[in-house]
Amino acid sequence: MDEQRYDTEGLRDFGTRVLEALGVPSGDAVLVADSLVQADLWGHGSHGVLRLPWYTARLRSGAMTAATDPAVLADTGPLVLLDGRDGVGQVLTERARVLAVERARRHGVGAVGVRNSNHFGTAMWFTRRAARDGVVAVLTTNASPAMAPWGGRRKVLGTNPWSIAAPAPGGRVVAVDIANTAVARGKIYLARNRGEPIPAGWALTADGAPTTDPAEGVLGVVLPMAGHKGYAITFLMDVLSGALTGSGVGTEVHGPYEPEARSRAGHLFLAIDPAALGDPAEYEARVQRLIDEVKDVPLAQGFDEVFYPGEVEDRAEAANRAAGGVALAAASVAELHRLGEETGVPFRDVRP
Repeated sequence: MDEQRYDTEGLRDFGTRVLEALGVPSGDAVLVADSLVQADLWGHGSHGVLRLPWYTARLRSGAMTAATDPAVLADTGPLVLLDGRDGVGQVLTERARVLAVERARRHGVGAVGVRNSNHFGTAMWFTRRAARDGVVAVLTTNASPAMAPWGGRRKVLGTNPWSIAAPAPGGRVVAVDIANTAVARGKIYLARNRGEPIPAGWALTADGAPTTDPAEGVLGVVLPMAGHKGYAITFLMDVLSGALTGSGVGTEVHGPYEPEARSRAGHLFLAIDPAALGDPAEYEARVQRLIDEVKDVPLAQGFDEVFYPGEVEDRAEAANRAAGGVALAAASVAELHRLGEETGVPFRDVRP
């Protein structure tokens, strides 16, 4: 594996300028670039700047609209439905977050559905922001087919990830962000870029055979987490994100890997204000009690520490910042250089 570290501000600036060159408004370009670099800081390179060339290909083809301009289809007060009109996924989801938090503060709960959106990167990027606003947040989305239904071997369901984040004492956040497959599909692409095999149990070939070859896994089927349970959860996430919002479902959804197809992805953002249910200080005390209890248990063999959800990402970010930047695979950097040449925004090797 050949990796070098790159300065995060340089990566944000590059991503912003590339997106601006393709017609994305400046504020939106900054938002998207930050979401990608933050994923790398958290140690989730599968959702980091690796994805920038995929987004730009969709902008060039017109499958994704550079100037995001959603329409409000329904507004009951606590519940809002937006038509994303093929806008940028991160921009639409951030609009949903802001609306959901605002409605939660007004009504105790806010829910915003988004139809006709695009891939939005890392779900935790949005739920953590909402948690820092003081609400408990749930975000669901559907995605392009990657998983076969339990017992089948043709992919018809997406990884359909979801995230929950909540405020914790001391300005901290507890958070989870998971796909319903054994692994996010982007991690298979990342392994391919790194020239590494994937673990057994991640994917099947197109013929339904187990594989450790990431190239075969990309073309084949990603296996569900926890067997039939992962399949059932991903099915219901498609109901919440696609069927409920009026967006695409199943094989109607197309992903960032496809440069020319309309995505038709749907999302659902739910925000709950703890203050609507009682004293916020007592809520935080209960969260702290839960953190203390999980961290104080005796350790199982082979473990040095128990982490609460979201703590691993916080530590990864701190470590990457201390090291001066994030590690990128040589193949990913080569793609960024090519992207810079195509868009007239040279990629500079800014390293710590």
